[in-house]
Amino acid sequence: MNADAKFRKMTETPVPKLVIRLAIPTIISMLVTAIYNMADTFFVGKLNTSATGAVGIAFSLMAVFQAVGFTIGMGSGNYISRLLGEKNTEYASKVTATSFFTSLATGIVITISGLIFLDPLVNLLGATPTIAPYAKDYISIILFGAPFIISSFVLNNIIRFQGSAFYAMFGIGFGGLLNIVLDPIFIFTLKMETAGAALATVISQIFSFTVLLYVCGKGGNIKIKFRNFHPKWAIYKEVLRTGLPSFYRQGLLSLAMMALNQMARPFGDSVIAAMSIVGRAMGFAFSALIGLGQGFQPVCGFNYGAKRFDRVLEAFWFCIKVAFAGLLAASIAGIIFAPQIISAFRKEDAEVIAIGAKVLILQCIPFPLSAWVVINTMLMQNIGKAKEASVLSFARQGLFYIPLVLILPRLAGIWGIMLSQPIADVLTFCLSLPMGFRVIKELKSLGSQKTDFGLNVRKY
Repeated sequence: MNADAKFRKMTETPVPKLVIRLAIPTIISMLVTAIYNMADTFFVGKLNTSATGAVGIAFSLMAVFQAVGFTIGMGSGNYISRLLGEKNTEYASKVTATSFFTSLATGIVITISGLIFLDPLVNLLGATPTIAPYAKDYISIILFGAPFIISSFVLNNIIRFQGSAFYAMFGIGFGGLLNIVLDPIFIFTLKMETAGAALATVISQIFSFTVLLYVCGKGGNIKIKFRNFHPKWAIYKEVLRTGLPSFYRQGLLSLAMMALNQMARPFGDSVIAAMSIVGRAMGFAFSALIGLGQGFQPVCGFNYGAKRFDRVLEAFWFCIKVAFAGLLAASIAGIIFAPQIISAFRKEDAEVIAIGAKVLILQCIPFPLSAWVVINTMLMQNIGKAKEASVLSFARQGLFYIPLVLILPRLAGIWGIMLSQPIADVLTFCLSLPMGFRVIKELKSLGSQKTDFGLNVRKY
C-alpha cells in the first residue's frame, strides 16, 4: 500500500469500520501486554507473598520505562500522523528516525543509572525488608531490558499511527506469548524464582523489539534510516508537546505506585501484594480501553490533518459509546467475581484475598467513567490541545490520587488506601466533563467553516 492509498483509506473509509479495523489489533496488543505483565505476578505468586509484593514494587519502575516510551512514541506518532495527513512524508521520516534513536539512547542511560543506584532505587520504590531481596533480584535484570522496552513502545506507536495496527500487534503479541511460555520455565524448572520472571520479560521484550524494527518499513510504513536522524529542537519540541500528556499519565502512575507502597508498608506485605494484584487486574481491563483509544488516534490524526473534522467527531462519539459499554460490563464482572479474581493470583493467603477483593470492588464502581476521560485525553492529544490533554493526564494520579493516598491513610488507616483511587477517578471525571465539551464545541465550529481555519492546524 503506497502513501496515497493509505491516505484515502484513513480519510474515506466509513468511520466505525475504520476504527474497529484499527482498534482490534491494538486492543489485542494491549491485552497481550497486560497478560504477560500479569503472568509475572501470577507465576511469582506461587512462590510467596513477599515475592508477589516484589513484582508490584518493580512495576512502578516498569511504569517509568512505559512513561518514557509512550512520551516519545505517542508524541512522535501524533506528529507523524498529522504530517502524513498533510502529505509531508519527508519530514515524517526525520521525525520517525529521530524519535527511535533518541529512545534507544535514553534506555541505555536508564540502565546504567539504575544499576549504579540499585539499593537506593529499591528502597525508593517502597520495598519492605522482606520484599527487598526479591525486588533486587527482579530489578537488577529488568534494567537491562530498558532500551528494548522503551524503544518497543516507540516503534509500536510509530507503526500504528501510520494506520498499520496489525503490524504493531504482530510484534507486541508474539513477544507477550513468549514471556508467558518462558515464565514457568525460568521460575520453576530452572529455579530462578523472581530473577527468572525478570529474565523472561527481558528476552520477550528483545524479541518484540526485533520484530517491530523489522516490520517498521513494511506495508507502506516509513523505514527507519540513521541518515534521517536529526536531533533538532524543532522536532523534539513538537514530540514533547503532544507526548507529555502520556508522560504525565504513565510517569505519575510510577510516582503513585511509589507513594502507595510507602503508605502501605506499615500495614505489611499482604497489603502491598493485594494492591499489586488489583493493579494488574485493573490494568488488564484498562488496557482494552487504551487499545480502543489507540485505534481511534490514527483516525483522528489523519482526518484532523486533512481537515475532516466531521470524521474526527464521528470517531470520537463511536469510541465513547463502545468504551463505556465495555467498561460497564468489566466493572460488573469485577464486582461479582472479586474474590475469585484475587485468589487466582494468591490463593494461599486469605488476608491478601480479603483485602484485594474489597479494593477491586471499590475501584470497579467508578471505572466506566474512565471511558470519557481517556478518549477525551487522546482526542485533545491528537489535535494539538497539549495543555488540555496534559491537565487531564496529570489530574488522575498527580492532582488527585497522590495527595489522597498520602493523606487518607493517616486519617482512615487501610480504608484510606483502598478509597484513594476510586475518589480520584470520580474527581478526574468531574474535571474532564467541561473540558471535553469545550473541545467538542470547537471541532463542531471548525467543521461548519469552509475556509482554512487556522486553529490548531499547524504548518510544518
